[in-house]
Amino acid sequence: MSSSFAPPTTAASHSSLAVERVRAASLRPAGSPPPADVVALNMGEPDFDTPVPITEAAIAALREGHTHYVDLNGDPELRELIAVQSSAIAGYPIGAEDVLVSHGGAAAITASILALVNPGDKVLLPEPTYSLYLDAVELAGGSVVYVSNRDDHHLDLDRIAEHASDATMIILCNPVNPTGAVFGREELAALTEVLDEKTLVLVDEAYANLIYDDTNFAPALAVPELRGRLVYIQTLSKTYAMTGWRIGYVVAPTPIAADIRLVHRTMNGSVNAAVQRAALTALRSGAELTSPMLTEYRARRDYVVERIAAIAGAHMVVPDGAFYAFVKYPGTALSSDVARLLLEGGLSVRAGAEYGPSGEGHVRLSFAADIPTLKEGLDRLERVFTQL
Repeated sequence: MSSSFAPPTTAASHSSLAVERVRAASLRPAGSPPPADVVALNMGEPDFDTPVPITEAAIAALREGHTHYVDLNGDPELRELIAVQSSAIAGYPIGAEDVLVSHGGAAAITASILALVNPGDKVLLPEPTYSLYLDAVELAGGSVVYVSNRDDHHLDLDRIAEHASDATMIILCNPVNPTGAVFGREELAALTEVLDEKTLVLVDEAYANLIYDDTNFAPALAVPELRGRLVYIQTLSKTYAMTGWRIGYVVAPTPIAADIRLVHRTMNGSVNAAVQRAALTALRSGAELTSPMLTEYRARRDYVVERIAAIAGAHMVVPDGAFYAFVKYPGTALSSDVARLLLEGGLSVRAGAEYGPSGEGHVRLSFAADIPTLKEGLDRLERVFTQL
């Protein structure tokens, strides 16, 4: 039965640029079921269940009556804990007034950009990088300037310097979705030398606790040169396998945090009360709960690296963090076409162009899946790649 609601025939002409980009990235018509027997390596979601102590904390919170609206800025006890932990990382005092508990990392990113970017403002996106940043900047009316990273996926400071004049903000994902590159302390400090002194630096560290090698990674909070201009975004989704819980946070200088809070409360209201109580357990437990998952991710990363290296014409830079492989495929086909061919071959991945212009020629696959699933998925990838 067709819907009784019939939108005007001109409705499509009102779609925003962000809507058009998301629509173009889709490999299937909206609402269509996935093809049968597809190995799904397209999603950035841990395959682990949330650790039991976190789940039990949420159940206890519900039984204790944490079922009402809470402080629009976040549970006061949770904000205080985040402030204490952030102060320990930064080496200087961060107060609860500098913290906003958000509806996941996505809401933290979007609220921050809407609060700080005006129509026409220039925002730099070193890329390949997470596609939400582009959408949020366009939603704010800002102007994105893509700056391609080096071949090793690290920041090209010379290229950034060429575009840095009058930039309102630069946005980094660290470790990077989709490449797994890790920007180190020296790299982030050097970045400030090529930026205008008024340029804000938004750093999304969703994967900061998924680091595999002895890199020089340091949280952006721990880089003194960023102090006063840093908008720090974190989420519990990836580290604690809490994607469906929708909880993240922002740490920023007090005046900036106040503006972000105003936008976030308009978009989202207060965050789920019981989830915030469970987040206390997660953050207090830390590595005790996450180390087993990290060990498994490392083994999966190593397996994917070995398999890709054995496929003729395929190449990838070994990811130091996150749980993605950004694979350069043989031939010159568009990444959207290669993603479709892989889907027809029974493997779902993301087209590299979704992550910026220099992502063309690549596909992104997630290794947040067990080894048997990865083996079957990579077998299918190899069969398609040999035909390119």
